[in-house]
Amino acid sequence: MKQVNIAILGFGTVGSGVYQVLTEGRASIQHREQLNIDVRRILVRDLVTERNIGAAPMELFTTSYADIVNDPEISIVVECMGGTVPAKDYILRALAAGKTVVTSNKEVLAKHWPDFERQAKETGAGLYFEATAGGGVPIIRTLLDAMQANNITRLMGIINGTTNYILTKMTEEGRNYAEVLAEAQKLGYAEANPSADVEGWDSVYKLSILASIAFHARVNIDDIYREGITRVSAEDIAVAKKLGYTIKLLAIGKKMDNHLEVRVHPTMLHNSHPLAHVSGVFNGIFLTGDAVDDIMLYGRGAGKLPTASAVVSDIVYAAKAAEHRYMTFVNEFDAPSWLVHQKDWLSGYFIRMTVTDELGTLAKIAGVLGDCGVSVHSVMQFNENAHRNTAELVFITDTARELSVQSALARLRGLTCVLSIDSVMRVEE
Repeated sequence: MKQVNIAILGFGTVGSGVYQVLTEGRASIQHREQLNIDVRRILVRDLVTERNIGAAPMELFTTSYADIVNDPEISIVVECMGGTVPAKDYILRALAAGKTVVTSNKEVLAKHWPDFERQAKETGAGLYFEATAGGGVPIIRTLLDAMQANNITRLMGIINGTTNYILTKMTEEGRNYAEVLAEAQKLGYAEANPSADVEGWDSVYKLSILASIAFHARVNIDDIYREGITRVSAEDIAVAKKLGYTIKLLAIGKKMDNHLEVRVHPTMLHNSHPLAHVSGVFNGIFLTGDAVDDIMLYGRGAGKLPTASAVVSDIVYAAKAAEHRYMTFVNEFDAPSWLVHQKDWLSGYFIRMTVTDELGTLAKIAGVLGDCGVSVHSVMQFNENAHRNTAELVFITDTARELSVQSALARLRGLTCVLSIDSVMRVEE
């Protein structure tokens, strides 16, 4: 039986979960995998206030990273700290020492992946990161192993449980964003400062990782369009329901010839799409490959034990690997000449506006849209206010170019009959 000694950096939700899964599953892992995995050290900031410290023997804990990186018997370092400081430094030092790194930290990987890979290749160390995207959903292993026969053309996913919980509650209960956010914070689904989730940054980091693997080209976070859910209103959701759509925060990657588009934003999904039914804190990731066609992975995208499950899977995978595999992206920082990051993507659009209820208003608006190359698929009128002579118009466009739609919106805002453009949202079928 192979002996594998590891260290865990951080002992919060994920780190303590990893220790729990390894401890409770010790006999099973020994039997199935012929591995004896021992946690030799656990790095914490403070031996006094660390909240989960009682979950493991006191002698395992240390506040000194030197106790880990300089220990020749420790072969795998499991980074569960989050953030980039000091995580980046600790990962690089571990790889430089020839120690394999397993990380659940999507931010540090998305920002510094090329640096980590270069260092790992120099010493032959491994770099594993299944838990950085999808939580317990094995999306990265699926992309790396199960989808090797495919050229992936589309990746579309709900990859942030916090925002999905908020949008689900707003949809099911008709409540507004601020009210549901406060509830999510109280329940622990959202942080006290929720900006990383609700502004889309968490999804951007995860999409950077997933798209890089799926499309075999390094996708930097700066190349990803980002829009959060803070402007999604109860009115938007109510209208979407009437039209047969559900609003989700989607991470979208599409590859067409030499064009790659990557974006995170609230999206109206037709209720016939499988992702429209991914509710609460669950994640769902939809892939299209040239050989396999469409597949979808679904499961818990966050949480102590689902994330720990992915981390421990990587530990076992790394411990048994005869040779570590690297991505070796050509475009580590800059896209190669054959790859253009597309900003003028094609999509359907949902446009909700308040207008004057008078003869000729619809014709003027339709004229502007037509002049800009935006074809209207359907138009509906809601909430007519005869007293104020106003009405709410909702347009669903055919597939149109982003820049054409933005040009049309700029012109529409200049029309006296358009009192306000209340919402603009992209539509995916």
